[in-house]
Amino acid sequence: MTNLDRRDFLKQAAGAVGAAKAGPWNTPGAVQPAPDAEQSAAAAHAEKKAPSPHGFAFPRSFEADQLQMIAFPLGGVAAGSVCLGGRGQLRDWEIFNRPNQGYRPRYAFASIWAQRGADKPVARILESRILPPYEGPSGLGADNVPGMSRLEAAIFTGAYPLAQIRFKDSTLPVAVELEAFSPFIPHDPDESGLPVAILHYRVTNHGAASAKVGIAYSLENPILSDKSGPDGDKRRNQVRQASKLHGVSMDNPAISAVDPMQGTIALAALNTPGASISCWPGWPQGKWWTPPLLFWDRFSANGDLGAEPDPHNEVGVVCMQQTIAPGQTASFRFLLGWHFANRTPDWCGWAAPKGHGSDIIGNYYATRFPDAWQAIEYTADHLESLESRTRAFTDALCDSTVPAEVKDAATANLSTLASTTCFRTADGEFHGFEGSGKTTGCCFGNCLHVWNYETVTPHLFPSFARSLRRSAFGYSMEDNGAMHFRQLLPDGIERSGNAAADGQMGQIVHAWLDWKLSGDTAWLRELWPRIRKAVEFAWIKDGWDPHRDGVLEGVQHNTYDVEFYGPNPMCSIYYLGALRAAADMANAVGDSNAAHQYRSLYEKGRTWIDDNLFNGEYYVQQIRGFRKDQISPGLVGGMGADDTEHPQFQVGEGCLIDQLVGQYLVDVAGMGALVDPDRIRKTLDSIHRYNAKQSMAHWENAARTYAVNGEAAVVICDYARAERPRVPFPYFSEAWTGLEYTFAALLIRWGMPEQGLVCVRNTRARFDGARRNPWNEVEAGNHYVRAMASWSVFVAMSGFLYCGDCAEVTAAPPTAEAIFNCFWATATGWGTYTLDKSGGSTRFTLHVLAGALPCRLFKLNAPEPKATASLNGKSLPGRAERNNELLVLHLNQPLTLAAGEHLQIETAA
Repeated sequence: MTNLDRRDFLKQAAGAVGAAKAGPWNTPGAVQPAPDAEQSAAAAHAEKKAPSPHGFAFPRSFEADQLQMIAFPLGGVAAGSVCLGGRGQLRDWEIFNRPNQGYRPRYAFASIWAQRGADKPVARILESRILPPYEGPSGLGADNVPGMSRLEAAIFTGAYPLAQIRFKDSTLPVAVELEAFSPFIPHDPDESGLPVAILHYRVTNHGAASAKVGIAYSLENPILSDKSGPDGDKRRNQVRQASKLHGVSMDNPAISAVDPMQGTIALAALNTPGASISCWPGWPQGKWWTPPLLFWDRFSANGDLGAEPDPHNEVGVVCMQQTIAPGQTASFRFLLGWHFANRTPDWCGWAAPKGHGSDIIGNYYATRFPDAWQAIEYTADHLESLESRTRAFTDALCDSTVPAEVKDAATANLSTLASTTCFRTADGEFHGFEGSGKTTGCCFGNCLHVWNYETVTPHLFPSFARSLRRSAFGYSMEDNGAMHFRQLLPDGIERSGNAAADGQMGQIVHAWLDWKLSGDTAWLRELWPRIRKAVEFAWIKDGWDPHRDGVLEGVQHNTYDVEFYGPNPMCSIYYLGALRAAADMANAVGDSNAAHQYRSLYEKGRTWIDDNLFNGEYYVQQIRGFRKDQISPGLVGGMGADDTEHPQFQVGEGCLIDQLVGQYLVDVAGMGALVDPDRIRKTLDSIHRYNAKQSMAHWENAARTYAVNGEAAVVICDYARAERPRVPFPYFSEAWTGLEYTFAALLIRWGMPEQGLVCVRNTRARFDGARRNPWNEVEAGNHYVRAMASWSVFVAMSGFLYCGDCAEVTAAPPTAEAIFNCFWATATGWGTYTLDKSGGSTRFTLHVLAGALPCRLFKLNAPEPKATASLNGKSLPGRAERNNELLVLHLNQPLTLAAGEHLQIETAA
């Protein structure tokens, strides 16, 4: 999607509306919308740019009943969000320092007025028509004027961070579309973390006469606090102007200065040549429904606002009016910003040390701007750069020769970073719940055994990844190496809970991944003493590996919120990954004794696991009981077995989807097989055979339900081959998207890409807008972090690996396209690469779009034995050789590619 513009983005999916309705495990065709002149050309473009051989297209488009559940987060990463609904409405205003699902101000809507020539003007609420159900104690009520005329239909197209809506209405004399986004720029968390949403309406006049058009945005000041009592409603709206903006700022001086609801909101239009902008601080004051009626009387008559009403209420309005010549398109840009500095643990649902629940931990964005108006003014001043850099990322990703379902899954779950699941405290540190509840976060503490699954932060926001590592290896870790898997805030006062085996092993692997993607050995050396303690904590008396034999055989708390008793593949293979990673890191920092010890343990553990846990089809658990005096303190939570000698809540001989999670994580940086490679493949084939359900209609699940009826899903554990424990572990019968993506990434890495793609396709088909929100994958809360494992699927399909410590680039996509183009990201930079085999030889081109990429060694899946390299057209000396199926090129001298540079390698027979 090179040079993607606003129209092209929308048109790409015009020929694939409804593709999200693809059925389970089959390949139906896409449903085509009724074509018009504009769409006909768009369909051809879509066919070329977004192929969907399995009925799946990207970007995905939704219409009719598929608009019902859509809530597309707008807002900066870790800065709160407002969601764009499928009809064009703003919903789920979660900007007040905590989740607020379902909340919206009583009035928050855009309206449009249009008059072509001397024709009678038409005024509508600038949303498509309200969808069922229409019931309520007062029908649909009066909030947001549901009884006012809306536009006939809409098509919503989304590829996070960009959303577009094409409105349709046979009575409106102009065509209208909306593009909405917030800046999202990999490796720039500050510019990606603006508390701002940008709403860009584009109005096209297809008629023969000029059209006068006005768009007004009405917003009630929602800044109220339950703590302020009856005297707390002194909401204040003020009309403000800046060099590029004209709008309304909102506050409430009656709210306490330390109240989490103390803050400001700003709504403004971006000044546009030839446009007139008018603002009201509020609608005309009145009883009953007089205020919206009087606003509508004025706006529907003239398409503008006129003189400010006096007195007025708290519903501010910003209106822009323009005259559009025949055949021309005009832009109407609105910026919505917020600023609420007083985040506290109690308010957002994060556990705190005793007596510190009301401490203000703050928001980082609030340290950059004094109020919401300054935030939108900054955005307006830098909008061109912010937008172009955002588009550079979306263009690179959307243009990737990666299957549509993979791009859809990867981008959809990036939106979790902008949800209330994630935030940055005033000190700049990054934090995350597991997910978001209705009004509080769900499961606090950067929960290690959940956050371990995501690979977004190491690639796209490495400073966030390092912040998570500072938490895990910092105060959350005791001096003996026990890593408490949930962090309290404020940090550094008390620790929470216990150590989790999978959480701790995963963090060791993540530290290795951060190092591999950056090559920053100085950072690693500083962290190394803490990493070593974390590894060797496993060896404590009555701990996880008290015999130091490379197998976790003790009592292991884990992501299923219970303890597994005895050797099991999930935790033990994770441990193998941690040992291999630690040995690698030990060698890098010169700790040869530790490296030797860890590698030796790894070899022993690998052999034992293959010999004792593999049953011929997959790996199983050996359940062992322990007396309570045989379990080291700090290893057990409160939700597992009461009888530790005969423990309930075990896996036993079931086929666990997560048994190779350690392999999944080390694959992201290309470590290689942790256990026998043939058994890895056999295990994946068995999980696919047993756990992948064509339909959930006859699957028995007494627990939480995330897939239902005829939907296809991969369940967590299947006991078709073995007797199920009478009381198995709690979530065995559920289906989690994060684990489905983990499984899919493994399938792709280990030679079964089509099965992996079917898994992703079926998962995303469940999120079709009618049944579920495509931009909210739920587990224990909305916008659940584990689902960001979908990024690993993209990385697997990209075939791109980077080893920063040895400046090694690998490009070996698991596909057979003659021309393969793909986005890549490391911890140092990001860009695109192309592998072109269409001309009888292979040409590899590496572009750096941002940051830098140190490199010296290249491994390509090219069949030729010879190669030459050049940088920006200038020859680079080096030597080529073959290594198994890969062509390896060693440059004579290391180099660092800067942004804007490109390296090319051409092969020869």
